[in-house]
Amino acid sequence: EGDVICVFSQYGEVVNINLVRDKKTGKSKGFCFLCYEDQRSTILAVDNFNGIKIKGRTIRVDHVANYRPPKESEDWDDVTRALHAKGCGVKTPPHTSSDSASEDEDVPVKKQKGEECS
Repeated sequence: EGDVICVFSQYGEVVNINLVRDKKTGKSKGFCFLCYEDQRSTILAVDNFNGIKIKGRTIRVDHVANYRPPKESEDWDDVTRALHAKGCGVKTPPHTSSDSASEDEDVPVKKQKGEECS
């Protein structure tokens, strides 16, 4: 998880990450959901990371319409509770990219299958 935050933090503040794990084994399923503090960071990350190789693996980075914070747990911090209640990117500034989602849509980064999140 720390490696993912380190790599993605070069484009902005990562406020939450949901590393998806197998319920039985607890092992990473190879993808995660990541939420930036603002939408500009999300756009930069998608534009610059989609299709690159990290540790010999090509990663796919894309937008999702609804951020999925980790499932409710006693271990949640205040940020995760707020994201669960309000959604990701509630203070997101509008952007001007014509090929991205609408200005009102919250758009976090999603790392998808085939990626190594550890």
